[in-house]
Amino acid sequence: MNDSLQHILFDLDGTLTDPKEGITRCVEYALNKFGIAVEHPDLLIPYIGPPLYDSFIEIQGFTAEAAQQAVDYYRERYRTVGMFENSVIPGIPKLLKDLSDQGFSLYVATSKPTVFAEQILAHYGLEGYFKFTAGSNLDGTRSKKREVIQYVLDENSIPAAQALMIGDREHDIIGAKSCGVTSIGVLIGYGSEEELSAAGADHIASSVDKVGDIISRIDVNYANR
Repeated sequence: MNDSLQHILFDLDGTLTDPKEGITRCVEYALNKFGIAVEHPDLLIPYIGPPLYDSFIEIQGFTAEAAQQAVDYYRERYRTVGMFENSVIPGIPKLLKDLSDQGFSLYVATSKPTVFAEQILAHYGLEGYFKFTAGSNLDGTRSKKREVIQYVLDENSIPAAQALMIGDREHDIIGAKSCGVTSIGVLIGYGSEEELSAAGADHIASSVDKVGDIISRIDVNYANR
């Protein structure tokens, strides 16, 4: 079997786009519904990346029932306003075009519900670069990054040895490792170098340009094996 690098999976939030304003405002909206005041939206940055339901439990200390209600409140604002309080990270369109021109197949693997991810990609003109977009389901299933990555591999018959996962949080790296997929942790989003290193990232890129450089090196290494 040819184990050359052929398939590249991208996280969405903090990797392709910067969703800080939308996510933090929508979390604040949800917390306000519970009578919880937020001193500053930046205090809600830890909510960017992980599955939302898990964050309301782990960060806020909500019960399972309250966490689900918080997700519902969050989506009230997110589906109409929040998802578009967002911006494409500079350099990403060029990186996607370059990788596509080099013959790589590109995919999105996000913990965000698929329906929202598809709308965001379309809104910012990125959907044409991707062969397949996978996220969680609105009912909360398939929200773990490991499940999303495995779903992309299974649905597209991709051997793990031919794939690469790119993301900005530990969940992306841990999910990739559990699926046997090589990973690049990026510092263009919301995870620190310490977080990504501790999670076991195979490579760490400090900028969008560095992502392309690392992929070129990985590809050469595959070719020389």
